[in-house]
Amino acid sequence: MRVTAYSPDERSCGAHADGITASGYSVETNGGALVAADPRVLPLGSLVSVPGYDGGAVVPVLDVGGAIKGARLDVLFPTHERAIQWGVRELEVTVWEYADGKPNGFRRQRRASN
Repeated sequence: MRVTAYSPDERSCGAHADGITASGYSVETNGGALVAADPRVLPLGSLVSVPGYDGGAVVPVLDVGGAIKGARLDVLFPTHERAIQWGVRELEVTVWEYADGKPNGFRRQRRASN
């Protein structure tokens, strides 16, 4: 997959930089280790491991992105500078399945009304 990086600020997320992912979870969920994917390829709640990201740990897909289409991932970093350092990488990403083989049953969290 083509793996790029983003940060939870306006330089990466534009006007949507509110610290909340498309799934409704905070960007700090899972210690800030999460990815954005095309939900037609990897639905929200999917689990992946990306070589070189978060020590290769299994991380959740909790976000989507306008430029993330098809076989692409965007890994989250705490700062724009760290995201730029990541660059663009072509990597073999592991997609994990749940032990029971059933769909993950992920439910998007509702955002609080303002």
